[in-house]
Amino acid sequence: MPRRAARALRRLPRPRTLRARLTAGLVVLLAVSCAAVGLAAVFSLNGFLTQRLDEQVSQVGTRFPASLEHNGQLPDDHDGDERGDTRRQATGTFGARLLNGVVTNKGVVRSGDLTADLAVDLTAADERQLADVPTDGRAHTVELSALGDYRVVASEGQDGDVLIVGLPLEPVEASVHRLELVAAIVFGLALAVTGVAGAFWVRWSLRPLDRVAATATRVSELPLASGEVALPSRAPEADPRGEVGQMAAAFNRMLGHVEDALTKRHASEERLRSFAADASHELRTPVASVRGHAELALLHPGPVPPEVTRALERITAESSRMGEMVDEMLLLARLDAGRPLERKPVDLTRLVLDAVTDARAAGPGHRWALELAEEPVTVTGDAHRLHQVLANLLANARLHTPAGTKVTVSLDTDGDRAVLQVRDDGPGVPEDVQPGVFERFTRADRRRTEAAGGGAGLGLAIVAAVAEAHGGTVSLESNPGATTFTVRLPLGGADG
Repeated sequence: MPRRAARALRRLPRPRTLRARLTAGLVVLLAVSCAAVGLAAVFSLNGFLTQRLDEQVSQVGTRFPASLEHNGQLPDDHDGDERGDTRRQATGTFGARLLNGVVTNKGVVRSGDLTADLAVDLTAADERQLADVPTDGRAHTVELSALGDYRVVASEGQDGDVLIVGLPLEPVEASVHRLELVAAIVFGLALAVTGVAGAFWVRWSLRPLDRVAATATRVSELPLASGEVALPSRAPEADPRGEVGQMAAAFNRMLGHVEDALTKRHASEERLRSFAADASHELRTPVASVRGHAELALLHPGPVPPEVTRALERITAESSRMGEMVDEMLLLARLDAGRPLERKPVDLTRLVLDAVTDARAAGPGHRWALELAEEPVTVTGDAHRLHQVLANLLANARLHTPAGTKVTVSLDTDGDRAVLQVRDDGPGVPEDVQPGVFERFTRADRRRTEAAGGGAGLGLAIVAAVAEAHGGTVSLESNPGATTFTVRLPLGGADG
């Protein structure tokens, strides 16, 4: 049974909110207090009334059972009926005579009428109870089958017999039951009123917490990842001497620190962005100059030593590679600065066809496949930048997979979005690289050599930045043998 009770308690619904827990705790404490007060009152009243009843039993004496002692041979001062002297005996008074542990006479006062029948039936169990009552002059409780509970006193008679007199416990029990009923009603109403009033009081007391939660919700909805962020107004101050007020003050101080940190971070990002843009812009001219002079030297008609020719070719290749890196950094800096892109209808189907044709020429060792929608897919945006997205994704698939890998480019629509996917069955992107694959200067294999066509790790970062600038998204799903880059863009007419 204890285990079942414990399981039943665990199945009971538990309050989850702070308001509910505080209200439930208040009601439970009050219920415990009311139960303690009620039990104390009931036990006190029961003890007091039982003591009074014991005094009445002692005052009754043995007159009534003595009148039953000699089968109607009453004392000289008895002028009543020979069946028993019921004078001055309360209704319900019980009397019995025992001789050698056997009940020889018994009776109960039915009313104040001296002629009333005194007979009462006792069972063998009743008689054993009466025989077990000690003759110590103190009251004891017995349960008589025909009469109920009695408080009885046993005294020794004149002839070696035992005389028992008792009064019923029913009035005491009735008074105690009435007190229990009144206490249950009063305490029940008190608990109900306290529960309702406590709920309102707790709700009113915790209103500052609601304001703090509302402020925290507004903060959580802000784009804190980048850009300048203005935090909402602080949570209303409360009494600093209370726990709620202390929490609100601490929360506001935290918001102040967060706002300062975001401001400093934004300023640092702006300085870094400005530096990248300025550096990229300034590097374009000298890089182009180095490349031009190297190409001019290669065109010299005179004899040039082979090692010089090799050096000039390397200078040309590296300056070209550096020029592409500078252009990519400058593009990212412009996208970070929020410069608007061209907004014109772009036939994405045509871009896919052109990009795959270029990829076939650049990677003849790969197997290229197309899956296009039946109707042309048109989006609104910058055709040059969208072509750069396709070229970067296809170059990424070509450079990071071995020859013979199948690369599938699919284009379709999903609701109001164009869905472009580049899938390959190559070795996949390492798990430790996947979380930051769209971050700048991230490489799947940092040991890749120049011969493998290693870039600066900006290609996928440009894909993500261009997609975001068009109001779209890019995602990656990669496992060994199945890697998919998915770009989603608003269809034509949507303005990102």
